[in-house]
Amino acid sequence: MSDGLTIAGLIGTAALLQSTVFSSLEIAGGTPDLLLVTLLGISLLRGSIVGAIAGFAGGLVLDVANMATLGVSSLLLALAGYWTGRYGETTGRDRTHAPFLAVIVLTILVTVGGVALHFMLGDEVSARHAFLETVIPELGLNLIIAAPVFALCRRLLKPDDLQARVQEVRLLG
Repeated sequence: MSDGLTIAGLIGTAALLQSTVFSSLEIAGGTPDLLLVTLLGISLLRGSIVGAIAGFAGGLVLDVANMATLGVSSLLLALAGYWTGRYGETTGRDRTHAPFLAVIVLTILVTVGGVALHFMLGDEVSARHAFLETVIPELGLNLIIAAPVFALCRRLLKPDDLQARVQEVRLLG
């Protein structure tokens, strides 16, 4: 199976599971974001361009499935995929803390970006609820599911092939 089909399968499955199962699963006031964590795993392994495309596609599927404002999740997840891919390209993908650091930072940034976008669109949004009541439980739940999701992504996407295709960015100075 080619990388493109594997990535499409991972993102499509994660988006559908997110919209059907995980969105209704509330634990301690937060819900795990399987799509975001899957996207971060793919982006770290395959880079910024693949991460941005996968994030856009996954966000589009999620918006359509949830009948939400079309494009909000696509924009947020495309940016998350791009910047996580850049982080993986510039710092090394094999560092054990990279996936967990990406989950922490991007969970917070996607929450902030989501609140800001919904506010700019004129939707009713509670920043207090998003930042004080749900982001901490969501962050904890995302960290719990991060290890198995990253292991699955690493197994399916074979990171050994990546070193031959993409060279790590080296800073001059």
